[in-house]
This record gives sequence, C-alpha cells and structure tokens, in this order.
Amino acid sequence: MQKVIVNTSKAPAPVGPYSQAIDTGSFLFCSGQVSIDPSTNEVLKGSVVEQTALVMKNIGGVLSQA
Repeated sequence: MQKVIVNTSKAPAPVGPYSQAIDTGSFLFCSGQVSIDPSTNEVLKGSVVEQTALVMKNIGGVLSQA
C-alpha cells in the first residue's frame, strides 16, 4: 500500500510529529482538528457553532488537497 502525506495551508500546520492526512488511494486518514485559523494560527474563541464551522472548513481544506 502506497502512502502519500497530505499537507495544505488551508488547514492549521501540525504542531507535532504528524501529518494533516495520509492518502492510501482507497482511504484518507485525517488527523484531529481543532478550531485554529490557518491564516493566523490563533485559536478561535467563539461559540461552539463558530468553532465547529471552522473545524469543518479546515477538514474541507485537507480533503481538497488530497
């Protein structure tokens, strides 16, 4: 199985020794996401609705790169 590391500026950069996602061709394994704005690297201090929307946007950025 070939593994391709997925990295994008549309999601927060990893802060540890992991990738934003790994694409195996048949599956895409995404790392956990938190409500960090990728353009500022700041944690969003909004409501749970606002934080969830940002997390989903970040995941969408990873998916679009894969």
